[in-house]
Amino acid sequence: MSTNIATLNAESPSTALGNGGAGLARYLVPIGRAAFAAIFIVAAAGHFSQQTIAYAAQQGLPLPQILVPLSGLIAFAGGLSVLLGYRARIGAGLLVGFLVPATPMFHNFWAVTDPMMAQMQQAMFLKNLSMVGGALLIAYHGAGPLSLDARRAGTQAAIT
Repeated sequence: MSTNIATLNAESPSTALGNGGAGLARYLVPIGRAAFAAIFIVAAAGHFSQQTIAYAAQQGLPLPQILVPLSGLIAFAGGLSVLLGYRARIGAGLLVGFLVPATPMFHNFWAVTDPMMAQMQQAMFLKNLSMVGGALLIAYHGAGPLSLDARRAGTQAAIT
């Protein structure tokens, strides 16, 4: 079985969608990319606020005036890359590079004494962990069909 989403064949799990599954499945990938990328694109603007920079400084981030806006640029660029499917593997790598250090630094639920806040931080930690997983899948499999990467590679044909 192929490991590239853009070149899945009839033996792939996409046939589980039924007779027309391959045709329908090709639209699920860009919808999934959009759903995954949305949080990075929308939340990136917050990385430029003084409130976010001050919170990062309080959490012990060095050079927050530089690193927080830089993380916003990285999140936006990675999210946009995944959304459009343009060099999505690189974009997903950017997102992993952002999430891996940020997650334990800003969502360290194990160090929080207030039970309610600890539960919230644990949920945020696990959310970020799942986003790392999604980004790793994109980094491995690529953008899939209906993407700029597939168009550039000449693999825009329907999944068969």
